[in-house]
Amino acid sequence: MTESDRSPLDASKLQTPLARLLRPLVRLAIRSGVTFPALADLLRELYVNVAEHEFALPSKNQTDSRVSLLTGIHRKEVSRLRGAGAPVNVVPVSVSRTSRILARWLADSEFADSQGRPRPLPRSADGNAPSFDRLVESVTRDVRPRVVLDEWIDRGLVTRDDADRIVLAESAFVPDRGSDQQLYYLGRNLHDHIAAAVTNVESPQPRFLERAVHYDGLSQPIAEALEKRSREIAVEALQTANREAHATAPPDASGDWRWIFGVYVYSERVAPEPTSGVGQVSPSPGEPDNGSEGR
Repeated sequence: MTESDRSPLDASKLQTPLARLLRPLVRLAIRSGVTFPALADLLRELYVNVAEHEFALPSKNQTDSRVSLLTGIHRKEVSRLRGAGAPVNVVPVSVSRTSRILARWLADSEFADSQGRPRPLPRSADGNAPSFDRLVESVTRDVRPRVVLDEWIDRGLVTRDDADRIVLAESAFVPDRGSDQQLYYLGRNLHDHIAAAVTNVESPQPRFLERAVHYDGLSQPIAEALEKRSREIAVEALQTANREAHATAPPDASGDWRWIFGVYVYSERVAPEPTSGVGQVSPSPGEPDNGSEGR
């Protein structure tokens, strides 16, 4: 779908949802010392970058004047910023390597059981028997398995059991606070979730599944119990999706498409307000809600 195929939305209607989705990010920015002028500079650069590369007319060079018209940024400022480039979403090497090894440990029947639970692995083994060394070498030969093991033990991602086998720890699925891995997925996961919702808003028919089950008017014990159970359901779904993706994805990663399947769980205390307490399954933005779910 080209930009010309999309009907423009009423800008005034976007103010409320934009304010709501930006609030947590603004809170994070303030706590992290990112001032408004710094954020404004970033947004200015992004506006120019997106207008330059994603709103160009077919067979025509994008001009400073047109970018200025699209963004409301002065032409001289546009000229200065064009070509500077917006921040690039580069995957840190350690993040990519860790994610790929974990994905194989949880999906490959050689290293995981039928439920997607990672098997405890000996450090090394004779022949083709499963081992931690074999797991690492099946993903990358750019770094020695012992180096990966030492790093993971130091980070608490794995432990050794009484049989001296390598055991994947629960902490392997929770990046350290403020780590490169956590910040990378902050950008990637939120980008993809928002991109799916925006695509659905702009498209005549919703393309992506983007829904949420939500209940209001709950007590704290009920909210905590639902949060715990939803975590279990989410992990089961993620493990199933990982196994199926691992089984079908080409080993040489030769395609030019990417896919992501994500879930989130959230609860908070809210100010009391009138509510029916009825649960709902939210439709994708732009998707008709026929009342067939969550009623």
